[in-house]
Amino acid sequence: MPTEISSPSKRSSPLLPDCFSADEIEQFHRDGFIIVPGMGDASTVETMLSVTRTHLEQPIEPVELEADVHYPGAPPSRSAAGGRTVRRLLMAHARHPVFTQWICSPGVAGRLSQLLAAPVVMPLTHHNCIMTKQPQYSSQTHWHQDIRFWSFEQPNLVSLWLALGNETPENGCLSVIPGTHAMQFAPDRFDEGCFLDPTQPQNQELIDRRVDVKLSPGDVLFFHSRTFHAAGNNTTDESKFSVVFTFRPTENRPLPGTRSAALAELMLPVI
Repeated sequence: MPTEISSPSKRSSPLLPDCFSADEIEQFHRDGFIIVPGMGDASTVETMLSVTRTHLEQPIEPVELEADVHYPGAPPSRSAAGGRTVRRLLMAHARHPVFTQWICSPGVAGRLSQLLAAPVVMPLTHHNCIMTKQPQYSSQTHWHQDIRFWSFEQPNLVSLWLALGNETPENGCLSVIPGTHAMQFAPDRFDEGCFLDPTQPQNQELIDRRVDVKLSPGDVLFFHSRTFHAAGNNTTDESKFSVVFTFRPTENRPLPGTRSAALAELMLPVI
């Protein structure tokens, strides 16, 4: 059975500090992830939810459909039942000022600069989206590292995942495998889709160490681009929404001519 990691108890003060403690930084570098509860205040979360619901009604492009990814549980084609189910609202930062304002807030920018030990840049190509998991037609994502299809000088990026509602195993919350960001994996450990091959005993032993990341609205998961993670189907009757962005230190540049270098980037303020 997987371990469950819930958000730490909310601090007694209504105001969170704008930085990680030394122990929290050590935890991130050890485990490859850390949760910060309540980083998204109620007003920010409600505005993001409102934008999300409005942009799903149309839907407003650009979007990614569940049928396009061909993951387990997804509709087999756009013409099948549920084939127009949106998986991701892309280019989230451009959908409303609230997203960029929150990214540039001291609590977010300050923590990212600690983890990346440099001024921080947000690539607009990777993540930069609102993830949705809809009832009935949501898909599973198998064990993977985000860096597998990214092209940078170093595999050193950090993503943050802001929960806009409760995230549980029942509605397809993320699961992570602690410490995998610091491990090396031979190519034969992966299947043809660059997912960790669960049929290999050494991989299964690793998967058995997984933990489910349970979040409440406004909680944030920071995780390294090499940390293995996965997500299940949404088996509830309610939609799940999360905002996801990725960040790099300034010196870790995208490789010219690759998808990682295809779009402009956002420089975060130095806190």
